[in-house]
Amino acid sequence: MNPLRPVAVRIGALPWLPRYSQPIIAVDKTIQRATRGKVTLLAIAGLPSLVLTVKGRKSGVPRSTPLLCVPHDGGWLVVGSNWGHPKAPSWAINLRAADQAQVLYDGHEHAVSVRIAEGDERARLWQVLLQTWPNYALYAKRTDRVLPVFVLTSLES
Repeated sequence: MNPLRPVAVRIGALPWLPRYSQPIIAVDKTIQRATRGKVTLLAIAGLPSLVLTVKGRKSGVPRSTPLLCVPHDGGWLVVGSNWGHPKAPSWAINLRAADQAQVLYDGHEHAVSVRIAEGDERARLWQVLLQTWPNYALYAKRTDRVLPVFVLTSLES
C-alpha cells in the first residue's frame, strides 16, 4: 500500500477540509493538465481516481471533474458526497440526469452507462466503497442527504 494513503484518509476526515474543496480541485486539475492526466492528487496518495465528463443538464456543455473512484466489476463506483456538504456536487446532479458519460481512467477513455444503486445493492456497494475511502461514512453523518452511489459501466465490450 502507498504510505501516503493513511495520511490522505486522515486529511480527508478533517472537519475544515470541505472549505478548501475549490482550491484543492483547481490544483488537481492543474496537475492533470500539466501531466496530460497521468498524475492526480489522488494517485499521489495511492487512491484510485478517474476524470468524469458529463454534459450539463441545462447547458449541454460537457464538464470534466476528477473524482475518487472504486474500480468494481469491470466498471467504477463514485459517490456524490461533496465532503458531506448539504448540497450535492454539480457533477452528481448532472450525472443523475444523464444516461451516459465519459470516464478517463488509467490513461484510457471509456464511454459509460450511468445508474444509481438503490436498496440492498447500495448497502452492499457502500461497504465496498468504505474499504477504499472510510471517510464516506463520516461524510454521510455530516449531511441529511442520502449520498448517491453511482455505478458506471463501460459500454465497450
